[in-house]
Amino acid sequence: MAKKIGFKSYCWAIGTTSYRTDNFNLSIEKQLHLLRQFRELEENKNKKWGNNKKFQAEYYNFLKENNFVKGDAALPDKDAREKTSGLRDIGLLDDERNITEAGLELLRITDSADFSADNFLEIPKDSFLYFKQMLKTSNVVEGKIVRPFVVFLYAVNELGYLTNDEFTYLLPLCVDEHTTKNIVKSIKNYRETGEKDFDDIILSVLMEKDNYKQALNLLKTEPISEELICNVGINRKSAKYDKPYYTLYSLLKKIVFSKDNLALEFYEATKKLTNSKVGGAWRKYFFNSSARSVISREGLSVLNTVPILQVTTEEQFNEEFFKVVHTFKARATLSDYFDLNRRYFKITDIVLFEDNKVNLDVLPQCYIEIIAGNLLNIAFEQTELLPQNSKLKDIDSFFDIDINILYQKLGHALGTSVTNKEMAQKVIKDERYTRFNKLIDGKFDKNTIIRLLDDFESRNDDEIRSIVTDNADIPTIFEYVLGIAWYIISERKGDVLEYMNLSLEADLLPKTHAGGGEADIVWKYEMTYEYPKHTLLIEATLADGQNQRRMEMEPVSRHLGDYCLAHPEDEAYCVFITTFLNNNVISDFRARRFMEYYNNAGTKYITGMKILPIQTTELKTLLRFDVKYPQIYKMLDAAYKTDGSPKEWYENSIVRETGMYNGVEI
Repeated sequence: MAKKIGFKSYCWAIGTTSYRTDNFNLSIEKQLHLLRQFRELEENKNKKWGNNKKFQAEYYNFLKENNFVKGDAALPDKDAREKTSGLRDIGLLDDERNITEAGLELLRITDSADFSADNFLEIPKDSFLYFKQMLKTSNVVEGKIVRPFVVFLYAVNELGYLTNDEFTYLLPLCVDEHTTKNIVKSIKNYRETGEKDFDDIILSVLMEKDNYKQALNLLKTEPISEELICNVGINRKSAKYDKPYYTLYSLLKKIVFSKDNLALEFYEATKKLTNSKVGGAWRKYFFNSSARSVISREGLSVLNTVPILQVTTEEQFNEEFFKVVHTFKARATLSDYFDLNRRYFKITDIVLFEDNKVNLDVLPQCYIEIIAGNLLNIAFEQTELLPQNSKLKDIDSFFDIDINILYQKLGHALGTSVTNKEMAQKVIKDERYTRFNKLIDGKFDKNTIIRLLDDFESRNDDEIRSIVTDNADIPTIFEYVLGIAWYIISERKGDVLEYMNLSLEADLLPKTHAGGGEADIVWKYEMTYEYPKHTLLIEATLADGQNQRRMEMEPVSRHLGDYCLAHPEDEAYCVFITTFLNNNVISDFRARRFMEYYNNAGTKYITGMKILPIQTTELKTLLRFDVKYPQIYKMLDAAYKTDGSPKEWYENSIVRETGMYNGVEI
């Protein structure tokens, strides 16, 4: 038997597929905080992480005690390594899992709870730190150094955008300058000709590797056996996992050369493949029906006309079989990495994943256009600066640019004139609102918002995350959805992106940070003939029952009271929105009409606060009937001035009045 052919990596990825997490930004921040606490324990200060499974398991248990992980890991030390490896990869931790200078800077930003932009790219502080870290982050792929994010920036600048499929299946194959330029050239070519074949590109990259060349040669020259098929499968774990391919080979060969009616047996054999993605790919490729009854009845006619079924020689058969095996394996591997790479790229807040395309936000795009000619100079070399809180110009001098050139390019991109920071901020804000309104039209129209409110009421959290995002917790998404609902109610008037007090990703979806403490939404209304100039605080909660009393009665009144004390010139009131209203919460808010609220020093106070509770059932009615803010303001103002016991007051002044719109009384 020929020498065993070993697996060699052919693509890059950031992080590890063994550790996938929702609320990605929050997860990073929490884990850094916990690791700092863990390392500050007296007994841990001088302990080594490397090759210390006991210490690694202790860290896992510490995470569990602090509710960062759940359950009991079979190998807690392994879990601890997996949960920290991504943070090490991007330079927030060192190999010993000590927090680096860059990690400490992220903690400083998080501790301050101030994520506002303070950089020329106009992205949040933490995002700018991540941007610099990603520029420095590198992978080693079979001895070759590659900086994935730098390669991405080069490719997206050359191509204008990447499709999701190009990002998934082609970009991670760019592990050296030669391959990178070839793949970019291939994408340009098929965009011009329309003859797109990812499989050919993937296979061409694989077939440049010595182990794949050797494997194909063995398949063509050695006697076929189960051992040979397993060997040429180049399984990254163990050759034994490729035993099902021998059955597939044998059945296919009989189908091709003897025309044996083995379609059903072949279909069933694909289910024995250990990777379900690969098995599904085989079935989709070969079969035009997935129904066993149809396959049994139609026989070989249910098979698609694919190249391997058209061959006439055994050598052709072996070559085509090899192509099918490794194309689908590679596709499955690359698709596994998509989510990880997407998450890490998105934390920079310069990358947009929209409409099946991946591109850059407008100002970062202008910046990358200026420096693009130098990117490949650093794309395939390592830097010692990864753990440091570096300035851009320290990463490489070409990152330092004339800001006026950037503003000129931004103005050109947006068809206007930009000569300073203030003008840049304004045109960026306008562009964000254009995208935000498009996002609402395409993804969060009125009916979708109503559907989401239904999901919040039933706590269908998985459905909510699938519609909105998995990078924010459910309470944050609730605030975001309410912000959009109120933007629709306000006829898309007002600076909602500012009013929401939320951190948003570059694609304008919400993300969760550690921290909080302000009112959820603070909406400013200018005077009209229908209402005076005033400020509306919207407070949101998913807590119910006694939890609602404990968690919300004090914060809601405090937020409104503090706001009124700080802005005595403003007329301000609060709307409290929840999926289920507790009667005692209604009672408390009604009583606030007559109560004093003092500042901490007890030197100033206000008398009476206007807090109106509303349940999402009523909010859905208002949305469904297209009731706009002037009518809602009038209804809430009248309800505030109406007396009655709390429960009956809510039924008569909110529920019934809400239902009166559109001529329907509820």
